Amino acid sequence: MENYTICHCKHVTYADVENALHQETRFENVQNAFEDVQKITHCSTGCGGCHDKIMDVISEIMSK
Repeated sequence: MENYTICHCKHVTYADVENALHQETRFENVQNAFEDVQKITHCSTGCGGCHDKIMDVISEIMSK
């Protein structure tokens, strides 16, 4: 997959989200995964406009 920026406020890319997910060992649900990714990357803490995109990417990566 091509790497692209998802969160423009914090300059978080698809690869950043994927790497953050792989740092965590628990994949209970997408919301918990989002919170973990947010702690690591600070995505969706600026304007919040990328929240749905981040959730979609997390769901996509978790379903692989």
